Amino acid sequence: MENLLNRTAIVGIGQTEFSKRSGRSELQLAAEASKAAIEDAGLSAADIDGMVTFTLDSNDELALMRGLGIPELRWTARAPFGGAAAGATVQLAAAAVASGAAKAVLIYRAFNERSGVRFGQPGAYAPQGPDHHVTFGLDTPAKIYGLWYQRYMHKYGVTNEDLGRYVVVAREHAATNPAAWFYEKPITLEEHQRSRWIVEPVLRLLDCCQESDGGVALIVTSAERAKDLRQPAARILATTQAHLNGGQIMFDYYRPSLDDYEEVHHGAEQLWRASGLRPDDIDVAMIYENFSPIVFMALEGHGFCKPGEAKDFIKDGHIRLGGTLPVNTNGGLLGEGYIHGMNNILEGVRQVRGTAANQVAHAQHVLVSASRSTMILGAL
Repeated sequence: MENLLNRTAIVGIGQTEFSKRSGRSELQLAAEASKAAIEDAGLSAADIDGMVTFTLDSNDELALMRGLGIPELRWTARAPFGGAAAGATVQLAAAAVASGAAKAVLIYRAFNERSGVRFGQPGAYAPQGPDHHVTFGLDTPAKIYGLWYQRYMHKYGVTNEDLGRYVVVAREHAATNPAAWFYEKPITLEEHQRSRWIVEPVLRLLDCCQESDGGVALIVTSAERAKDLRQPAARILATTQAHLNGGQIMFDYYRPSLDDYEEVHHGAEQLWRASGLRPDDIDVAMIYENFSPIVFMALEGHGFCKPGEAKDFIKDGHIRLGGTLPVNTNGGLLGEGYIHGMNNILEGVRQVRGTAANQVAHAQHVLVSASRSTMILGAL
């Protein structure tokens, strides 16, 4: 499977603006982003014969197909879960192209997640399995994940001030990215520490991702075909998912230890084996962060530093532009916008192309991690 996926590439990317009130339907957002991705690739609607999105996406494939003028689809698929599925969408699309089930697959994700249904509010998520959680007040993602993160922070002596050092870097990157919600709005560590508590002593307001309106789309086709298209392609060197028995996406409390993220370790092992690369080969890391602590666990889980060392890795400047491993060069989900992690994939493509607002010189290999689904992108 790894060799097959190495034969595919991302050839087109598109997005809307990221806002707090789009003023238009989610279908309109999906259509705008998709049209931009198709045009970016130098393709037409008639070239698209596959579609992939999330199970949570409200936009019907046939409605979007009609809006774009796509004459026929031969492949459709939906990746389960929320942001954990970001990498899975690319895996599904790449598998379709590599197998011959489709020639060009459109991936899209669009929502009014701030002006419409707000995922961060109570009641947005139904309990998974036995309802032992809401009874104890775990009715928002911040509360649900905060309980888990607290064990990691306790074991390794990570403080909220340590988390703030990551957030300062994310906002620093967003401040020089014109597409970011927090463009030209960097913060200091002191400002982070003055933001109000959401889940004390773990998460402050500025540790939480954006609630954004917007749409993102990308096109996957064969690496061979990509050579003749408009833009430099980002080859999909490896992509995988890692779901372990007993795990849950939200209420993930039933495992021997809560001070680690096992799925990240398993996914990383698969990526390194499939690609033949190692952590030192990665030039840029795009890490899904609905909340700031996940960056620490992902850095350690992928082997960029040892367990408990992420706080010092960040403090020493490694993740900044010019550091040994720039992280979330677009500002990430905290600084740019939250489109379920899909905007991080677009930034990964831009880094490989050499067109990012905060371009890392000679970026050849980009890791894009959505924790349970990950990929490595490289130059074609």
